[in-house]
Amino acid sequence: MTVLEPRDAEVSARTGEADEVNETVVAAVPEGVLGRTYRSLSIGIVSVVFLIAFEATAVGTAMPVAARELHGIPLYAFAFSAYFTTSLFAMVLAGQWADRRGPLGPLTAGISAFGVGLLLSGTASTMWMFIVGRAVQGLGGGLVIVALYVVISRAYPEHLRPAIMAAFAASWVIPSVVGPLASGSVTEHLGWRWVFIGIPLLVVFPLALALPAIRRMASGPADAAAPVEPLNRRRIVLALGISLGAGLLQYAGQERNWFSLLPVAAGIALLVPAVRGLLPPGTGRAARGLPSVVLLRGLAAGSFIAAESFVPLMLVTQRGLSPTMAGLSLAAGGGTWALGSYVQSRPRLEPHRERLMVGGMVLVAASIATAPAVLIDGVPVWTVAAAWAVGCFGMGMVIASTSVLLLKLSAPQEAGANSAALQISDGLSNALLLAAGGAAFGALGGGAVGAVHEAVEAGASGSHPGAFAVVFLPMAGVAMVGAWVATRVREW
Repeated sequence: MTVLEPRDAEVSARTGEADEVNETVVAAVPEGVLGRTYRSLSIGIVSVVFLIAFEATAVGTAMPVAARELHGIPLYAFAFSAYFTTSLFAMVLAGQWADRRGPLGPLTAGISAFGVGLLLSGTASTMWMFIVGRAVQGLGGGLVIVALYVVISRAYPEHLRPAIMAAFAASWVIPSVVGPLASGSVTEHLGWRWVFIGIPLLVVFPLALALPAIRRMASGPADAAAPVEPLNRRRIVLALGISLGAGLLQYAGQERNWFSLLPVAAGIALLVPAVRGLLPPGTGRAARGLPSVVLLRGLAAGSFIAAESFVPLMLVTQRGLSPTMAGLSLAAGGGTWALGSYVQSRPRLEPHRERLMVGGMVLVAASIATAPAVLIDGVPVWTVAAAWAVGCFGMGMVIASTSVLLLKLSAPQEAGANSAALQISDGLSNALLLAAGGAAFGALGGGAVGAVHEAVEAGASGSHPGAFAVVFLPMAGVAMVGAWVATRVREW
């Protein structure tokens, strides 16, 4: 038997202590979103977002061809509004469902409805059947987006949430570039129906990867010891009200005649109590904390998306670009949006999140205000592409940060309802500001949809430059209001 000398024993003891210290250090190293614990879940839910992004960009490209072949051009706008109005209702339903039973149920039901809606639209023989498919798809989309937020709030610790939100933003980069090109190619060679029918087949992989991990890490109610409460019927009624009210306002915005005042009045009567009941108290007056986070999300998304909707039309009708080149002028924004989301995810910038959000909204306002400069012939067309890339960088910081702060300010049992409020603010502001922008555009000589379409086909100027300026400049003002609201997102 070998006997250790005193010095050998001391060295051995210190070595053992060092091994223990090393093990402690290794255990203390924070695990990332692609670490062993979170890898399957992260890849699965990011894949779901990737497919939703691909669908959003691909379907938008195939939609005009589908409407023309189904003889439904007069109903074209309803293919978009049907998705939006049903998704608003589904968001509220998903929030309650996830808070009471866990996110697994609404996520599974949402993806299933999303796929069924695509199949209905892809096999439709009439435009109304196509619209019904879009409505079913909207139900699925509303369920999925809220359920994903609840999954993040339950499965990921607070320090990992900015990173997974950045991954969500990054998953839009490839679809924003590849989606329209792939959809256009499929539509041209195989037909528009395959754009809708093919996407549900791609959902199998993310479901197989994500659902077992969600069941293990985020299933069940937030408080397992508490009794499961029934759905809040009042909130369900308010959700129906906000969905129907938004639909009426969109319909009235398309008509623009004296009779449209009736659906406007009915829509407002439904929306006002619904918004007050579904958004956090104090949202309208930008109360500090959660109400300002929810309000900021709406101001940011609404102003930017409403302005972006008019960029391709402005470039085609005022500067003579082809529709493809006009669309590609916005392509770089996908990359800068992801970059902005990545910047906000850096741990060392967490204490400065409020400043990042203020700066992001200033960039958004500046990009929107700069875009109509191309209405002046001497200004290079690429100015829009550069301005929009800057604006998307700001949006990446703001949108991801609002998601992170919302989950930080929400108790586990409130994550679903608050996530639904965030998405409602986002979607409703898009509809209202788009309707307002479209009304202003038409009032100042923007012309009817048919006239603009003919101008685009002829390569001529289809509308007065002032009609575009009256859209962009007010939206820049809305974004600047958002910069002020961003100073109030902290609770102190």
